[in-house]
Amino acid sequence: MELFASLGDGFAIALTWQNLLLALLGCFLGTIMGALPGLGPSNGVAILIPLAFTLGLGATPSLILLTSVYYGAMYGGRISSILLNIPGDEPAMMTCLDGHPMAKKGLAGEALSLSGVASFVGAFLATWGLILLAPQLVKIALLFGPAEYFALFALAFMTLGGVSSTNQAKSAFAAALGLGLATIGVDTQTGVPRFTFGEVHLYDGLDFLVAIVGLFALSEVFIFLEHRHGGSDAEGKKMVIGRLYPPLSMLKQCTPTMLRTSFLGFIAGVLPGAGASLGSFISYSFEKRLVDKENTFGTGDPRGVAAPEAGNNAAAGGALVPMLALGVPGSGTTAVLLAVLLALNITPGPLLFTQNPDVVWGLIAALFIANFMLLAMNIPMVGLFTRVLMIPSRILMPVVAMVSFVGIYGISGSSFDLLVMIGFGVMGWVLRKLDVPLVPVILGTLLGNAMENNLRRAVTIDNGNWWTLIDSPLSMALWAIAVIGFVLPLIVGARVKARMHARRDEEGAISD
Repeated sequence: MELFASLGDGFAIALTWQNLLLALLGCFLGTIMGALPGLGPSNGVAILIPLAFTLGLGATPSLILLTSVYYGAMYGGRISSILLNIPGDEPAMMTCLDGHPMAKKGLAGEALSLSGVASFVGAFLATWGLILLAPQLVKIALLFGPAEYFALFALAFMTLGGVSSTNQAKSAFAAALGLGLATIGVDTQTGVPRFTFGEVHLYDGLDFLVAIVGLFALSEVFIFLEHRHGGSDAEGKKMVIGRLYPPLSMLKQCTPTMLRTSFLGFIAGVLPGAGASLGSFISYSFEKRLVDKENTFGTGDPRGVAAPEAGNNAAAGGALVPMLALGVPGSGTTAVLLAVLLALNITPGPLLFTQNPDVVWGLIAALFIANFMLLAMNIPMVGLFTRVLMIPSRILMPVVAMVSFVGIYGISGSSFDLLVMIGFGVMGWVLRKLDVPLVPVILGTLLGNAMENNLRRAVTIDNGNWWTLIDSPLSMALWAIAVIGFVLPLIVGARVKARMHARRDEEGAISD
């Protein structure tokens, strides 16, 4: 009963006019961000962080806005996948397999509506999973000491590449780069400046909000400038949507698929580093093996649209569980949300549920509300969202740059931070050209100081004995999972990635 009482308090917070309007705005903007190929949820949230701070929003309203953007972007990724066969982000790649063939058959409207319903089911069930699982994880996390937290942070870094990663060396390099950037500033224990080069502005370290906006938003602008002669794939195309609402027989056929794949996606989201991409792939593969007796998957089977959409949206909700309960992000977007919490002087982890229950339960209640808003918004307004695909990049990217510069200056009032943001933008552009993931850099910048402090604390408590890091059964279990999470992609990563792309290429060959 205590659980439902807390949820009731959360709804009392979320159902204020301000929070309802922020959720609606976040859902609308998030769907647009997700629909535009290449942006995705991480970039969408990063771009709108300055807006949340410029408006002077508190912790709960800021999180409601940005998590609504997160959920909206997960919904929106399916639009370009179905209409253009271009995934809005990587998790939406599996939706191309049956979504685009349905669009070619004149069933684009039904595919878009069905995927919206599947997204709703996956996200709705994942939010209930968050309610039930996060408090249980908190009870385990209260047993953690400094050594266990250090092992937990190591686990986050070693698994962040995900099971579909094919180059763990690049992920490790990105994490090391982020940890190195986290050491900039005055050492909290000795008071000695580190890597500041006499620049007073660096004494407090690098502002991770500046780093995030530079790495994600500005690097996107630089990528556009590099390829500015290329137009949008949707420009000039007339998109025929057709009937908007799927027939009841289709919904009835797909309901078991949505329920099964929501469970699989949620489990994939809770696992550190697995994320929505794996949730989408596992859901599609599992459902294909289970129900595809007539080899209709890949030719426009509605179940092939429902499975990955329910799976990746459930994974998005599952990724919030380790972020809120343990302070360790389960995906790239939750790493960005973690930065927002830290910037608001709120420390995610086991004490969050007792010290800031209004933030946690207000956020969870807002997720329920955002889900219903997205379902109501994505079916009747799908025609509007498809027109967003026709916005030329030459108009979109200056808006992204303007929001980034105005927002960051509004937060800090420092021209030095603008120069740092440009530096991070150039760094992000270079790293993306080298195919080095950006999320480990952000995670290193976010968790580096906490990881260092826990390492020092653990060794100091045990009088300089480094074996204390693997002294308890809990820390040994965390180290074992971390090693497995790092080694497993080296063994199966290339195979998983190859199968994901092979299935999409096979579908393209069939449809052509």
